[in-house]
Amino acid sequence: MRIHWCGTGLSAIPGLRRLILAGHPVTVWNLPVEAAVAAVGDITTDIRAMTPGALDEALEKGDIVVSMLPAHLHADLARHCVAHGVHFVSSSYVTPEMQELDEPARRAGVAVVNEVGLDPGIDHLMAHDLIAAYRAAPAYHAGNVLYFNSYCGGLPAHANAFRYKFSWSPLGVLRALMSPARCLRDFTELRVAHPWDAVRTYSAPLRTPETFEVYPNRDSLPFLAQYRFDPEWRVKEFVRGTIRLNGWADAWAPVFEALAARPDEAALTALAGDLWEKYPLEPGEPDRVVLCVSLKAERDGLPVFHRTWVLDATGDVRGSAMARMVSGTVSLAVEAVMAREIPAGLHGAPHDPRIVRHWLDEIDHLAQYMRLITAL
Repeated sequence: MRIHWCGTGLSAIPGLRRLILAGHPVTVWNLPVEAAVAAVGDITTDIRAMTPGALDEALEKGDIVVSMLPAHLHADLARHCVAHGVHFVSSSYVTPEMQELDEPARRAGVAVVNEVGLDPGIDHLMAHDLIAAYRAAPAYHAGNVLYFNSYCGGLPAHANAFRYKFSWSPLGVLRALMSPARCLRDFTELRVAHPWDAVRTYSAPLRTPETFEVYPNRDSLPFLAQYRFDPEWRVKEFVRGTIRLNGWADAWAPVFEALAARPDEAALTALAGDLWEKYPLEPGEPDRVVLCVSLKAERDGLPVFHRTWVLDATGDVRGSAMARMVSGTVSLAVEAVMAREIPAGLHGAPHDPRIVRHWLDEIDHLAQYMRLITAL
């Protein structure tokens, strides 16, 4: 069972190096090949140019393909893997195209694993852990009122006036901001055309408590089922969102105005280019990742269960915080596939308590601060 790691971009390297240094059989694919040599050439010579047809010739049934390529390339590569009896792993969200591969993957006896990065990925693990703990708690009761929040964001370790810096093209951030959002607030479905219209203040229980700005990100509601919330539970609030430094909304007001005008692709690309020129994360400058996932239950207006997972990481000699969290979790998924811990078919981040515990323990070593906080 050989691992074929495709792509050696900014978010790929720490997890890739972890697998190679652990002694797993890894072939590294990239174009240009020189970029891969610069990234891992000190620990492996099994590096190949990802030219058309080259990967096909190297694949054998039962191998694992890891895609750290742009997200729009995942579906075609995953379909190709399933057709050839090869497992597939990526950190990206499950798309409708990916969902169509569930039954073919089961028939082929291969796992197609997605949502095993940071967000989505680590946030899912924390959510599964919280829900399992709540179900097992003496405070559990189907009539409790529940509040669930999951906020994640990449931030500059050293704040600037814009309250943000870009480590790669701003287009992804801009497109996400142009997408409507949906969540639950006050037992009611909340829809917002512009996520920045729903910005709130959030106090994160980090090592040193810190206040951020947060907003809902795309559609939170499908994750009620993914996190195994019972349909009869009384959920007052359920939101998966993005976390930003305080002052972000004011600093970005001109950007919001431009996005509200629904720019065409050329205008959006021009805006992204301007932002990239003005606010890049400089080479060697540390980034920061903050993730907070919380579940609170109330009965008769009083809290009876309240736990929060918090993660705070900054870039260091092991790589950027974002890269460590994303690719480190991907590498754990690869090892789980190798160990036959993930069955055939389409899967997101695992919910099995044993696997969740193991992965969270490993991720703890990647962050400068990670804690499970009990407020009661």
